[in-house]
Amino acid sequence: MAVSAPPLLFDLRGKRVYVAGHGGMVGGAIVRRLASEDCDILVADRDALDLTRQQPTEDWIAKTRPDAIFLAAARVGGIHANDIYPADFLADNLAIELNVMRAAMAAGVKKLLFLGSSCVFPRNASQPMSEDALLTGPLEPTNEWYGVAKIAGIKLAQAYRRQFGADFVSIMPTNLYGPGDNYHPENSHVPAALIRRFHEAKLRDAPRVPVWGSGTPKREFMSADDLGDACVFVMKHYSGGGFLNAGTGDEVSIGAFAALVADIVGYRGEIVFDTGRPDGAPRKLLDSSKLAALGWQPKMPLRDGLQAAYADFLARANNLRER
Repeated sequence: MAVSAPPLLFDLRGKRVYVAGHGGMVGGAIVRRLASEDCDILVADRDALDLTRQQPTEDWIAKTRPDAIFLAAARVGGIHANDIYPADFLADNLAIELNVMRAAMAAGVKKLLFLGSSCVFPRNASQPMSEDALLTGPLEPTNEWYGVAKIAGIKLAQAYRRQFGADFVSIMPTNLYGPGDNYHPENSHVPAALIRRFHEAKLRDAPRVPVWGSGTPKREFMSADDLGDACVFVMKHYSGGGFLNAGTGDEVSIGAFAALVADIVGYRGEIVFDTGRPDGAPRKLLDSSKLAALGWQPKMPLRDGLQAAYADFLARANNLRER
């Protein structure tokens, strides 16, 4: 049965909208989606504004006075990066969240959307994971630093709403891929890491490619452009203290996902699984029924989205060779 159109709670037309983290995969997707919203998009490059520093952040937001903020800026990375940079993942993300939200409150920003992560949920949470699973058990150790920081961001947004009535909302996306991803060979997430690994193996005509872990864990993957659309939808149509999950509702084993990426890239060698490397959580599937009930659904099929991600990788390949 078709869901009726939700009421418009925040009209973006004519608004000044700051996308924090516009240079990243998610921020870039939000910027692309906002292009059709008749709003004035504000951005600041990282070398011009370091959001981990309090005073410059407060000064910039006070000067530009955005009406709305999409807080997509974060220090991100895969299992390996979380393991070797725990202090950076915790401290940098805490600083970004606090600085931007405090500055937004002081400048009278009308609405803010905070981007979290499915890493906030317990390692052994019941599947699919509903929003109510937050803080019901221990986190996955391989990314707990990032998860703790994102939980703090959720709670900070809720605290500003509770104490000051600020219209700060949060969305928790599932695993993402798409244009603008970080293709670092060690510090990237699964989709980007596999795209690069299989592409380089194809060029070398390598007989086999190792994939971290056993290949058995299951993951849900969503296009960053679908998430960008979800973020704009939530900004316009939702105002509540509880956060909303955003996913596809579909999951695939890492082994099957690796085979799909290899097929798209055109790698025909053997895929071998390095069981000496960590698997991470055994399963991560979000219950996104609350967002669906409001009227939003993802549109991008997994194969089509990964083909677009590989095209983006190829377009940027020359710049990635030295990394």
